[in-house]
Amino acid sequence: MDDDADAVGSPPCLAPLLVGGHPVDPGTARDVARFRRAERARLVAARRGIASGERPRMTARLAERLDTLLSPGPGLRIAVYWPIRGEPDLREWMAGAHRAGAEVLLPVVERDAPLAFRAWSPGCRMERGVWNIPVPAEGADRVPDTILAPLVGVDDEGYRLGNGGGYYDRTLAQFAPLPRLVGVGFGVCRMPTIHPMPWDIPMQDVVLDDGAVSHRG
Repeated sequence: MDDDADAVGSPPCLAPLLVGGHPVDPGTARDVARFRRAERARLVAARRGIASGERPRMTARLAERLDTLLSPGPGLRIAVYWPIRGEPDLREWMAGAHRAGAEVLLPVVERDAPLAFRAWSPGCRMERGVWNIPVPAEGADRVPDTILAPLVGVDDEGYRLGNGGGYYDRTLAQFAPLPRLVGVGFGVCRMPTIHPMPWDIPMQDVVLDDGAVSHRG
């Protein structure tokens, strides 16, 4: 995107203003990107600052709320995540969902591409993927019917602020219809707005350790 496009008059076509197929004002896009970078740094620091003694209790409350919302069992194909950067560690919840008969998936990252998803089970062989995040070493790609997306931030309308790589944006854009989207995080991730852009997709449910922020059905 040309940083000076708005300073030299209207471009001859809309191509310089297209981001992900959406027409976007370049100045607005820059302002929103700067805002999100600053908020992301602030919120990740707040999440990492949670006391180690509090974190297990907060995670347990979050897991209880997820059980109530999703009732994991046969027929549920749910994508979760491997925790990084102080994210809620749901690995025990994943193991319980697997024992209950749900098919648990983990995302596999390829740079600048949508996420793929592979089946995970306790004790399955894992390997290091992009950024050394563990992923299942074997198995065909699977399509989730429910995705738990980790939250760096979430606003009052259920729009998610993630880690900044755009992987969930690229992934969700390829689904028709969308799977059920559930944002999960600690209460410190609340924010008034992320200033949503045209490509942002709100979570259908947002579940935090201290209560659900939104439910869109």
